Amino acid sequence: MVPAASEVSVSVRQILENVRPTPMIDNGLTNEEKIEKISEKFTDIMETLGLDLSDDSLRETPRRVAKMYVNEVFGGLDAKKFPKMTVIDNKMNYDQMIVVQSITCLSFCEHHFLPIHGHATVAYIPNKKVIGLSKINRIVQYFSRRPQVQERLTKQIADCLQYILETEHVAVHINASHYCVIMRGIEDTGSTTSTADLRGHFKTRLETRDEFLQHCRTK
Repeated sequence: MVPAASEVSVSVRQILENVRPTPMIDNGLTNEEKIEKISEKFTDIMETLGLDLSDDSLRETPRRVAKMYVNEVFGGLDAKKFPKMTVIDNKMNYDQMIVVQSITCLSFCEHHFLPIHGHATVAYIPNKKVIGLSKINRIVQYFSRRPQVQERLTKQIADCLQYILETEHVAVHINASHYCVIMRGIEDTGSTTSTADLRGHFKTRLETRDEFLQHCRTK
C-alpha cells in the first residue's frame, strides 16, 4: 500500500547512518551460519568448564544459547530487524512535550556479557512531525538488543529520534541495574546507573529540563 501524502516512511539505512555506531564488522555470515558457529564455540566453553553435554538437560544448551543470541537478545545487531518507522505531519500543531515513561530496557553489558535491566524515559517536542507512541518503545528495544554500554545506548536512542522526527528537542533518560556489578566484582545488588542525553530545549531551558526530569522520577 502506498503511504498517504501525510505519512512518510523513513529508510532504515538512512536512520542507522545517522546513529552513532556500535563497534561491528561485516563477517558475511548468515544468521543460520552464526547460530552454527556460536553453537560450536559454546560447546567448547561448556566442555572446558567440565560440563557433561551427554546429559539430556545440557545436550541442546549450546544451540539454545546460539539461537537466543542471534534471534533474540542480540537481534539489534541485524538491520533487517529495525522496526518499521513512519511519521505523520503535525497537523494539530502540537508544540508541547511528549513523554513516554517506564519503557522496559533489557540489554547486555559488552564487557562481561551479563544482563542490563532498567527503564527508559523518552521525550520530544515536535516540529513538523510526530511518531506513533509504540515506535518509541520499539526504538529503545532495538538498540537495547545489542552488547552495549549504557552511555552509547542512551545516545543511540536520542540520535535515532532526532533524525526521524527532524527536531533537536529530544531527551532520553535510562536508569538500570547492571548484572556485571550485581553478580561479580563488587557484587552490589542495590545500585543502579542513570544516564541522560538532553538536547535542544531540554538542555537549554531550565523549566523544560526540570519538567522532563520530574517525569523521570515518576514511576
